[in-house]
Amino acid sequence: MKKLSMSELGRISSDEFKKSSKTPVIVILDNIRSMNNVGSIFRTCDAFAVEKLYLCGITATPPHKDIAKTALGATESVDWEYDENVVELVGRLKKDNIKVFLVEQTDDSILLNQFQFPEEKIAVVFGNEVFGVTEALLPICDGAIEIPQHGTKHSLNVTIAAGVVLWECLNPRAPIIIHDAASKSPSQPQPP
Repeated sequence: MKKLSMSELGRISSDEFKKSSKTPVIVILDNIRSMNNVGSIFRTCDAFAVEKLYLCGITATPPHKDIAKTALGATESVDWEYDENVVELVGRLKKDNIKVFLVEQTDDSILLNQFQFPEEKIAVVFGNEVFGVTEALLPICDGAIEIPQHGTKHSLNVTIAAGVVLWECLNPRAPIIIHDAASKSPSQPQPP
């Protein structure tokens, strides 16, 4: 076993990425205050080939050095848009028959490991690091997803939450292809 070099990874360019097919998931950031968190979520959206990223409310937008520091170029590859009013955005998405789910602890949230992601395009909302999602979203969204936690804290950093939820959301939608480092061609994982 050896670590792969950057040239062995066979990564596509930002232009190729923009033209490639995407996973039918929209990510919405609702009033995220940390630009480092915003940049990190850009990078996660790139990693999982998310269809679109919306930045809402006080969420900062590129270009900014603090976003760029953690995005590592993902602001150039991910399709994103700023929309000041998250409630109006969710209303428009729902008119387009897109189901919208909050990542939030509510009285009827469904634990992530029990949540059945629909096959059609969906949107997932991640809220403010202190206050969570905008309260006005609760009655208009299709449900809430809660990440099971077993420690003394009751929340995860929003970047970690985004990674965990998107992995679970995309896992059944996008088959994982392992590239053979030597040939850079897709191969099937070998059984242990």
